[in-house]
Amino acid sequence: MLTPSRAAASRLALATICTVISIGPVLRAQQNGATLALVGGTIYVDPIAEPIRNGVVLVQNGRIARVGDRQSLPIPRETPTIDCSNLTVVAGYWNSHVHFLQRKWADAATLPASELAQQLQSMLTQYGFTTVFDTWSPWENTRRIRDRVESGETAGPRIRSTGEAMFGKGEAVPPAAWASLGFIPLERFQVASVATEAEARTASLALLDRGVDGLKFYAATPGASSRLVPEAAMAAGVAEAHGRGKLVFSHPSSVAGLLASVHAGVDVIGHTTPQSGPWDSATIVAMKAAGVALIPTLKLWTYEFRHERASLENRFVETAVGQLRGWNEARGVVLFGTDVGYMSDYDTLEEFVLMARAGMTTRQILASLTTSPAERFGASKEFGRIAAGMVGDLTVLRGDPSADVRAFAAVAYTIRDGRVIYRDPLLKPSR
Repeated sequence: MLTPSRAAASRLALATICTVISIGPVLRAQQNGATLALVGGTIYVDPIAEPIRNGVVLVQNGRIARVGDRQSLPIPRETPTIDCSNLTVVAGYWNSHVHFLQRKWADAATLPASELAQQLQSMLTQYGFTTVFDTWSPWENTRRIRDRVESGETAGPRIRSTGEAMFGKGEAVPPAAWASLGFIPLERFQVASVATEAEARTASLALLDRGVDGLKFYAATPGASSRLVPEAAMAAGVAEAHGRGKLVFSHPSSVAGLLASVHAGVDVIGHTTPQSGPWDSATIVAMKAAGVALIPTLKLWTYEFRHERASLENRFVETAVGQLRGWNEARGVVLFGTDVGYMSDYDTLEEFVLMARAGMTTRQILASLTTSPAERFGASKEFGRIAAGMVGDLTVLRGDPSADVRAFAAVAYTIRDGRVIYRDPLLKPSR
């Protein structure tokens, strides 16, 4: 039985204690190596193949060694085992749109490891994410979070980041307004404002030289006094990023910002644009021709309009759902992303429900979480599928999303490199 969204807070109260201190016998048995067997579950090896019922996934030394049905795949003795009966196993989730902006991430180098792990769980790992892409934050601070996770000091997902976004020229955000969002003080960011090709090239090179994994342009900020990045300036930044083998994200805000981004050659569009009304066929054709991927962030619009009249919220949400429906019908690439870290509501349930309302099938949603980001970010040889030789990143669900899309949000275990980094504390212990 699926636990509804409103129960997430109570699960978290238990889960943070469970994960930060210990996640039971399985984790203790794994201390000498990332070896694990997941037994008896329904396994979706990828979004296309038929699932394996009563299957086994065997992870050895952090990589998937074998996958198959339970009757034909023996499990080596003394292997730590998770009973996945009545559970569903998929490849580890990617969240392609997060932020480490909130004040709680500040001074990442000195945060106690247990507190850092608790925060990573609260925002990310309890929702099944084994890899995330941070699409703007103070890079040096975010890099420290990543370094602490990768050193093994604390449990968490893989983190990629664009570092600071690049904005157009114009009035900066007032400090009081910025502080009211609960973000790290703006003076800790190295934010660039660009209007010319030369400025964009200089700012892009500075970020790339600092080691970011991609770039982010705020093509147009929301509101009446929008700050715009000209198409030519974005194109200059795109050229520098592509020259280093890195991708470029764009926050469009409007169809004008969207099309400028598309024509500039950006790779990922970071939001739908409901404020600009439905997308016409010409817009979708231009996006398809450019080969961009879309991160819909549909729940964002209910979050942004949570203090407004229901009629206004409904109009924005339905427009965004319609934009995704049109993109999906055109067979455009969709990447799952939630904008958490800007949003303080981290629950993923509503995003999945809205994606389904836009006409996305279970398999298409699964692709947006697994194979599509792995392919878009150049990692498909190691991530996104459950197959021998792939990295042992797995997400285990308490239901089957083919029966109910809400099961995508009902995470039982999050497993990275064959190690359990989150376990729903309401589950019975495995051996």
